Amino acid sequence: MKKLYYVMAMLIVASMILAACGTPATEAPAATEAPAASATEAPAAAVTQEDCAKPEVFCVGLVSDVGKVNDKSFNQSAWEGVQQAQADGVADLVQFIETSDAKDYAKNISTFADSGFDVIVTVGFGLGEATLAAGLQYPDVKFIGVDQFQAWQYTDDKADDSANVTGLNFPEDQAGFLVGALAAMQSKSHKIGAVCGTDVVPPVWRYGEGYKAGAAYADGMNSTTTEVFVVYHSDVGFDKTFTDPEWGAQTAKSMMDQGADAIFGCGGVTGNGAITAAAQAGKYAIGVDADQYLTLPEAAPRMLSSAMKLITPGVAQLIAAAKDGTIVAGNFTGTAGYAPYHDMDGEVSADVKAAMEAINAGLLDGSIKTNVSPAKP
Repeated sequence: MKKLYYVMAMLIVASMILAACGTPATEAPAATEAPAASATEAPAAAVTQEDCAKPEVFCVGLVSDVGKVNDKSFNQSAWEGVQQAQADGVADLVQFIETSDAKDYAKNISTFADSGFDVIVTVGFGLGEATLAAGLQYPDVKFIGVDQFQAWQYTDDKADDSANVTGLNFPEDQAGFLVGALAAMQSKSHKIGAVCGTDVVPPVWRYGEGYKAGAAYADGMNSTTTEVFVVYHSDVGFDKTFTDPEWGAQTAKSMMDQGADAIFGCGGVTGNGAITAAAQAGKYAIGVDADQYLTLPEAAPRMLSSAMKLITPGVAQLIAAAKDGTIVAGNFTGTAGYAPYHDMDGEVSADVKAAMEAINAGLLDGSIKTNVSPAKP
């Protein structure tokens, strides 16, 4: 039944409030350091994984999908949310496991659950089914699934065994729309591109199609015609689609050879390859998930903006809610937007800045619609 609910997500998700991607390893969970003790206090005993079974010790584990926690975008943002929970005094111990093979999803989740962890954050669409199954197996553990829409919430059979699973979702189509409009307004060649991970993952699809829609909207405003190249890396498996910077760079170069002067990378390390290639070629680079001006220094000088979903505060907020008992099962919609122009600020005119603010306001109040499907038809 869980699998049925998960498959139904692709159809039922249209009723959600519209909210790439995550990666592999096999090492044991890596613990962060405990906060340093005050100079006026006796040093506190370090919290270890063995302490997680104690009621007074609050432990949070993160399991990645096909992406590492230093990918400078999706997974890193989620891990920073877990670390933020520790910095805020919510979590006593935080650890992560990077998955190397999809068959290890359940094993990696169980590693934390069997050790007495209170909250387990699973990152990525691909972990959705394993997360729901773990919710049934471990009813006393709270699960937060990043980019995992909980379709069961919209069926007649609202299974009690899902009462400990919360999906953290985002309106990626709106973030993609914003940077697509920006790219179209900034482009001198009227040709722009997007290099993305697989379109099988709904958030990636929403980013790419939102980018197209945003460019079309800007064209309508300014009576221009922009050619938009969007390529999804759907020709490989999940173990490769988000971890292929060479393909990303080559695809971006192909777009630039056709005249594209702005490149959006929406696909983990694959997208990073495209963004870096664009920056090195002196074109506009556009990041994803986080403000990649801050995380991808090799592309920062040419980073026009980033399509952002605020994963870090979303994860931290849900962990805090899990601890104080206010977390709600089902779906939690986070916030999306676009990053500052940083070094490119001087190249963005006042008219474009005003237009971007108006578009963002319209998306937020619903007066502007992206008309992007929740998932690939």
